[in-house]
Amino acid sequence: MSVPRVLFDEPGPRARARIRWCTVLGLVLLAGLLALALWQFGRNGQLARNRWAPFVQLSYLRFLADGFVGTIIATALGAVASFPLGMLLALGRLSRKRVPRWVATGYIELFRGIPLLLLIYAFLLALPRFGINLPILWKLVVPIVLVNTAVLAEIYRAGINAVDRGQFEAAVSVGLREGTAMRTVIMPQAVRLVAPALVTQLVALLKDSTLGYVVSYPELMKQGNNLTVYTHLLVQTYLIVALIYVVVNLALSRLAVLLERKVGTRVRRKVARSGGTGTPGPGQPLTTAGAPPTLA
Repeated sequence: MSVPRVLFDEPGPRARARIRWCTVLGLVLLAGLLALALWQFGRNGQLARNRWAPFVQLSYLRFLADGFVGTIIATALGAVASFPLGMLLALGRLSRKRVPRWVATGYIELFRGIPLLLLIYAFLLALPRFGINLPILWKLVVPIVLVNTAVLAEIYRAGINAVDRGQFEAAVSVGLREGTAMRTVIMPQAVRLVAPALVTQLVALLKDSTLGYVVSYPELMKQGNNLTVYTHLLVQTYLIVALIYVVVNLALSRLAVLLERKVGTRVRRKVARSGGTGTPGPGQPLTTAGAPPTLA
């Protein structure tokens, strides 16, 4: 049994035909723009062999590889810090106690509204005047963590709110404490529900690392910029850098699609076991509709 669509109706024959024609038209326009760009590049000598030959040399590739490693390091550090802190912040905002709820809410609303670039400039120019002068890597990573933690907290909170209230009540009814029920019952389900959104945010975090040029951190974009200074091959360098980012982001986006399909398959199996009525099947916990769970 399939899960019914609630956001839009299934397109009919005419709508599917229009979608196909619009898709074909979009592909033709995209191919035309690509052909026009290649024609312009060829007209201005940008496709000449001597302008692309340096990028098969080991020294050039090693220089860009160092930048790619720098990007991965900054992204990994940002993700390792942001993801667990975002979860803690989401739990704080869902707390019944005023102080942690107000602190978490204030942090989220503040750092969701501050542009990341402005925050990086604050760590680069303002804070050193007060004796806070971090290493170059952390001048990039810390602002990324501050902003992405706030965004991830809202993603986690949405996942927790999507879990049925009955799951929490059933866990408490069998003797689990509220904190234990949240940690062992609610959070695993919430993370599975928002897994695609988490991967998408990881893609955004990867793109945030391109702001490393502000603090002169040698990530991929900065290395590409340095390369253009010495070679004056601006078009070729940035096209290769863009291609690397596209390949990495496509891989992460593909991972998000696979996770979404996996979660959807589990939901359909759950609906099928319950007969499509929301009634739990054998071995499933009782669930009832209600407000989202909160921490004591």
